[in-house]
Amino acid sequence: MAAPAEHRAQYRAGLAVPTSGAAPGFTQANLVVLPRDWAWDMLLFAQRNPRPVPVLEVTDPGSPETTLAPGADLRTDLPRYRVWRDGELVDEPTDVCDVWRDDLVAFLIGCSFSFETALRDAGVPVRNLEQGRNVSMYRTSVPCRPAGRLSGPLVVSMRPVPAALVATAVQVTARMPQVHGAPVHVGDPGGLGIADLAAPDYGDPVEAQPGDVPVFWACGVTPQAAVLASRPPLAITHAPGHMFVTDVPDSVYRLP
Repeated sequence: MAAPAEHRAQYRAGLAVPTSGAAPGFTQANLVVLPRDWAWDMLLFAQRNPRPVPVLEVTDPGSPETTLAPGADLRTDLPRYRVWRDGELVDEPTDVCDVWRDDLVAFLIGCSFSFETALRDAGVPVRNLEQGRNVSMYRTSVPCRPAGRLSGPLVVSMRPVPAALVATAVQVTARMPQVHGAPVHVGDPGGLGIADLAAPDYGDPVEAQPGDVPVFWACGVTPQAAVLASRPPLAITHAPGHMFVTDVPDSVYRLP
């Protein structure tokens, strides 16, 4: 299997594919980049909403480097980005060198792809991996706690889990709070204001098997929903499902 650096090299060369299942056993991270004068708002938003926004690292202004993967470049080493201006999506490039500025601060946020290996090790099937699809993600009717100029709805990822293994999935992911932790909801999607599981807002529809139950985890796309609602003058994010693959083993974020 390819090491994280090999995956990043492929993305830097232009490969634009979802990263679910890439570099099993290593942590993946969501990316949110904002101007320095919005960074405090994002820090406060993360502090007030730790389930969807568990911060792993914050960079110095203007720096594209991260201690989570020494030698990597946050401007080039994700498979696909999103560029937002005043809350409007204006581009989905494979690198953001041309829009990077000296005042930009990057936030690396834990990603649920990081616990998929732990789920499989515990015998819990991960249907999106089985089906070769991106995970399903949904905007919910649950508001996040606002912070400064940032506000927006909770976004969740959904994985169908056999009913007999739901408790195992909860126990496994609860031990990994820095990559979203335990589910926020199990069962009826209507409880989160989700009308149709077959029509995710982000990612791909994932087919449940007989006996599966929908299980929902807080999702790191939540800051993108806040960017859309709050309209900073410039923001850069990962495209949903197209994460930053770090050099950090996911075991680092597993509690005993």
